[in-house]
Amino acid sequence: MVFPEFDPVLISIGPLPIRWYALAYVAGIVLGWWYAAKLVKTERVWAPGRPPISGVQLDDLALWITIGIILGGRLGYALFYKPVMFAQLFTGQTWGERLELLQMWAGGMSFHGGFLGVALAIILFARKHNARLLSLSDLIAPVVPIGLFFGRLANFINGELWGRITDVPWAIRFCNARILETYGYCPAGDAPRHPSQLYEAGLEGLMLFGLLWLAVWKWRLLAKPGYVTGLFLLGYGLSRALLENVRQPDAGLENLPLHLTMGMILSIPMIIVGAWLVWRAWSRPPVQG
Repeated sequence: MVFPEFDPVLISIGPLPIRWYALAYVAGIVLGWWYAAKLVKTERVWAPGRPPISGVQLDDLALWITIGIILGGRLGYALFYKPVMFAQLFTGQTWGERLELLQMWAGGMSFHGGFLGVALAIILFARKHNARLLSLSDLIAPVVPIGLFFGRLANFINGELWGRITDVPWAIRFCNARILETYGYCPAGDAPRHPSQLYEAGLEGLMLFGLLWLAVWKWRLLAKPGYVTGLFLLGYGLSRALLENVRQPDAGLENLPLHLTMGMILSIPMIIVGAWLVWRAWSRPPVQG
């Protein structure tokens, strides 16, 4: 199957291009904010406890999390996948090379980096407002798959983060006129590959959202702080580690020890911490008040 002629720019307003990738972030943040506000207002899902923050505080937290996503995602990408960006700040031959770290519009964001940025934002916000940390993270965890879903769809539209070579009937050749015009060649080559972006949108996005929806609305696990956060970490970590087997490793990171990929390595701590949080919450009674 030939990759469709997607244009990564939805529309241009004068000199300002509106990209699908940017819209994915906006959609994830706005819909996530709306869903979190719904959870804050629905006190029965926290019973016998109560929401960790008010609706007004959530509005403030949304800004903290947005900053955490952007800064963490970009710095994490540079740290985990392209550390030369830090060296180029001082050794770059041109201003373009020196400032590559800031050029987020050119691509390069790490989920694990964004996750660490959001985690830091939640910790600092909880300290400032004297909120229960695990309950606050339980409020945010169910909304994250929304952003993951839109982000992976944007990856597919951009023709990036493609999968390994395969002969499955739905394999896609990530090469078309737009990619040839942009790069002068097709980075993915002409071989058919797994559309791993769509696999991730399904597992990390839709299926993980469904699991956490059940945890919140049917199983009422918000009453046990850390349970929903643990399920998210465990679910994402396992999904990402599994799908790394069909996702093309990042350039320069193809030969890591034990046939691991960077995505697998970064997901292992999430799996361990997630399993511990689930065990911890399961073994304790619901929080009162």
